[in-house]
Amino acid sequence: MSGSSEKKYFNFSVLRRVFSFVKPYRWRFIVSIILAVVLSFFTPVRPFFIQLTIDKATGKNIHTPWIIQFLFPHSNLNNALQFILAVTVFQVVFIFIETAARFYFSFITSWLGQTVVRDMRTAVYKKILGLNLKQFDTTPIGTLTTRTINDIESINDIFSDGLVPIFADLLSIIVVLVFMFITDWRLTLIALIPFPLLILATYYFKESVNKSFIQVRNAVAALNAFVQERITGMQIVQAFAAENREMDKFKKINKHHRNANIRSIFAYSVFFPIVEIVLAVSTGLLVWYLAGQAASNPVSNENLAGELIAFILYLNQIFRPLRVIADKFNVIQMGVIAAERVFKVIDNPDALPPSAANAHAPTERLEGKVEFDHVWFAYNEENYVLKDISFKVEAGETVAIVGHTGSGKTSITSLLNRLYQIKKGEIKLDDVNIETYHLDILRRNIAVVLQDVFLFSGSVIDNITLHDGDIKREAVIEAAKLIGVHDFIMQLPGNYDYNVMERGNTLSLGQRQLISFIRAILSDPAVLILDEATSSIDSESELLIQKAIDTLIMGRTAIVIAHRLSTIRKADKIIVLDKGEIKEMGTHEELLALNGFYAKLHSMQFEKANAVVM
Repeated sequence: MSGSSEKKYFNFSVLRRVFSFVKPYRWRFIVSIILAVVLSFFTPVRPFFIQLTIDKATGKNIHTPWIIQFLFPHSNLNNALQFILAVTVFQVVFIFIETAARFYFSFITSWLGQTVVRDMRTAVYKKILGLNLKQFDTTPIGTLTTRTINDIESINDIFSDGLVPIFADLLSIIVVLVFMFITDWRLTLIALIPFPLLILATYYFKESVNKSFIQVRNAVAALNAFVQERITGMQIVQAFAAENREMDKFKKINKHHRNANIRSIFAYSVFFPIVEIVLAVSTGLLVWYLAGQAASNPVSNENLAGELIAFILYLNQIFRPLRVIADKFNVIQMGVIAAERVFKVIDNPDALPPSAANAHAPTERLEGKVEFDHVWFAYNEENYVLKDISFKVEAGETVAIVGHTGSGKTSITSLLNRLYQIKKGEIKLDDVNIETYHLDILRRNIAVVLQDVFLFSGSVIDNITLHDGDIKREAVIEAAKLIGVHDFIMQLPGNYDYNVMERGNTLSLGQRQLISFIRAILSDPAVLILDEATSSIDSESELLIQKAIDTLIMGRTAIVIAHRLSTIRKADKIIVLDKGEIKEMGTHEELLALNGFYAKLHSMQFEKANAVVM
């Protein structure tokens, strides 16, 4: 997912897929195409009428366009003054019409781009919400952030600055060239003599900018990933005095980003002057040719001023879009590259499929009977962290899972609510395979209280309800009182409306865990997964947490990753893990009597009077 695409040419299949998002707005897209065609025919109108005005003013015999005759039927158009006045009025009105058309064209293409961006960003975020946790273990957060924000914003440019505007510009150039050839094909060919140089410069400019844009895009992703990760882990950076080392790494990435941008700026700095030089040469050739014509035959070529002015204006109308057309091609290409990256997220197969229409979805609260039947699980291919795990938990029982760090305790709890997919075996909840449950129903009946509680930036009550409008404030307060947390919250500034800031950093570990207990009890789960608090919390919070745990466990199935002696002794069953395998299973007294693996753990880690972290 984090890989970057550096393809040189358009991936038209990706472009077609981008345009599939336009289907709901096809009529607006069609209108933008029609406007592009109309505006292309508007382009040569003003130079043409300026030529007519100059020709009429210099006494040249010209044919009055039908539209002027139609709009000004009562004017004497043979009179130079009245003709010029009529054409001037027409030009003023025409400018307002053209301006309104160009405004709407610009607005509708930008509207299409932003609407497609909105829909694509929604699709990407929906996909991210459904990805297996394995993806978040292996993909930097900054990379996903870049895909969701920066890359999708580049896709907007395909519409606002890319495909449709390029079509409009190319069509305008073609129409202007046709007008020029109709007016004077020899003069047109002379004006186009420097064009091969411009085409060559445009090609090299496009290639140069394209390479630098790819480098800029990769550098942006690297910057986002680096900064996101370091800000998140700033406590570690500062605690180990690593600021200077991290600053040196940042400077290298930032320098790469700057160099990529400078290469792009250099290409622009070379290309635009070349365009101006080619335009100046073309204009000089026009003047040279017409001056020569007038000098060689003054009588028959005495009224060439109008044609000269018109051709200079035509050239400007050709060169103006040519200045940016290569840049717009790069915009499309970078948009396609960005889209390719975005679609890699959308197409990521490592996601939970949507629940089937006939998925098991009981309306009543589950009993909470849990069974692991020969379960095997690996985070990476065949490197199994759980090996042939089998055990049963009856409804209402409390099971403690103990073992050394890395023995697979957390993996067991993560599999039960399908945060990860098992490789072999079967997990049942109330004698039904968890794979057949509707995922929302399954997770609604399983509450998780983690040791490292994550809180979002926002109020206490928002973190408890997770913005679920169906949960009333009164219910939150009642749940807080039930587990003895209400008084603690009321002591906070703003009580339930207190802003805990990002990751809940304004609260202690124990306080964050108490808030997570209210989350759990509000859902009234059939099964409670509890990664119990460690001894790193203060004594006051420890007493509140112990009371909260006792309240939470009451009347429901509890699977506890045990850290404190009191919880293990109260458990109906203790499962002892080592290196992904169940070594022993039984009550506290039974396992001590075995004088085996559990007894050794107990003597090593649970002999102190208070709970000690395993």
